[in-house]
Amino acid sequence: MKMITGLLSLTFCTSALAQQEGFFEGATTDLLLRNYYFNRDFRDPGATKSKVDEWAQGFILKFNSGYTPGPVGFGLEGIAMFGVKLDSSRLASGSELLPVHDDGRAADNFGRAGVAAKARFSATELKLGELLPDVPVLRYDDGRLLPQTFSGAMLVSKEIEGLGLQAGQYRSVSLRNSSDMQDLSAWAAPGVTSDRFNYAGAEYRFNQQRTQVGLWHSQLEDIYQQSYVNLLHKQPVGDWVLGANLGYFIDKDDGSARIGKVSSHTAYGLFSAATGGHTVYLGLQRVSGDTGWMSVYGSSGRTLGNDMFNGNFSNADERSWQARYDYNFAALGVPGLMAMVRYGHGDNATTRQGTNGKEWERDTEVSYTFQSGALKNLGLRINNATNRRSFNSDFDQTRVIVSYPLSI
Repeated sequence: MKMITGLLSLTFCTSALAQQEGFFEGATTDLLLRNYYFNRDFRDPGATKSKVDEWAQGFILKFNSGYTPGPVGFGLEGIAMFGVKLDSSRLASGSELLPVHDDGRAADNFGRAGVAAKARFSATELKLGELLPDVPVLRYDDGRLLPQTFSGAMLVSKEIEGLGLQAGQYRSVSLRNSSDMQDLSAWAAPGVTSDRFNYAGAEYRFNQQRTQVGLWHSQLEDIYQQSYVNLLHKQPVGDWVLGANLGYFIDKDDGSARIGKVSSHTAYGLFSAATGGHTVYLGLQRVSGDTGWMSVYGSSGRTLGNDMFNGNFSNADERSWQARYDYNFAALGVPGLMAMVRYGHGDNATTRQGTNGKEWERDTEVSYTFQSGALKNLGLRINNATNRRSFNSDFDQTRVIVSYPLSI
């Protein structure tokens, strides 16, 4: 409630600026209605739960102002989110759609709100407040009812054509099933915290926008630091478009090394070929060193080449591959209808359970977005995943997500 009051107060305090041309004229307000059903059926005979099964409704309101006139323009961004339980039980909670109380029951509802101030000079923009970072070394997770958010600052500069420079610092995080801000940590050791994540990066696009190279460095203070280099390329060949996404991470411990020694190298290549409505992918990935790939707890791993619905094959020493096929039914005259199937396999993983761990995941998804009529832009996604791991629980999973975006 305090965050909502702060959002309203800050908006009223800038009312004098808001009357000037640009602040409201360039503003957008969007409401996303997200209905989410999640079912995970555990296949292990000795599993502590037979299943996780929950259903919830989410509301995500975003306000993004334009900029006040002048050499330096000022503006605001705000986000308010609310989730409501529709169906759950003590024995089937834990999908991360909703917070879970100490007695094992999911909360009836939860929510949060935040605001960010922003300033723009020329082609450089600074934001300070509650943000949704989406850079290769820190991608917010939006895989449940409400998105994960971070509190901090980010700077983006595009003064030179084709060159993008970014830097930022985040001090705390609100997880996708939480109303509160908390200290940062790493997936490798969620219980060990840090109070800041710093990053800087540069990306350069050239060759008629077909090629991009990127170089990034990040630091989760006193836990790990990470360097990342990336190459993206698309090449038309007749009726085909060939693509390559190559990346290499170097991870090591930082400062007082609160989780101990960190030492790993992660290389991946995701290759694609597209023609008509068809796209096929082949992904290859290898983690080497004493530890797995490092990332901030709660964040998405979709930068990696073999990221899937439930895993990204990033354990220490793990070797993995994936094959994927997408089809866009617009090629058959049905725009908005998409289908995907993929299979990923990993081996040689070193985990707390030992060495030579093996895992595989099979994902399928069908989605449709209405193109016209009263339901225009309403989207329906149905996906299913099967996971089998020698070092963790086996499960089958189904998700049904209905999203309806409204522009106010």
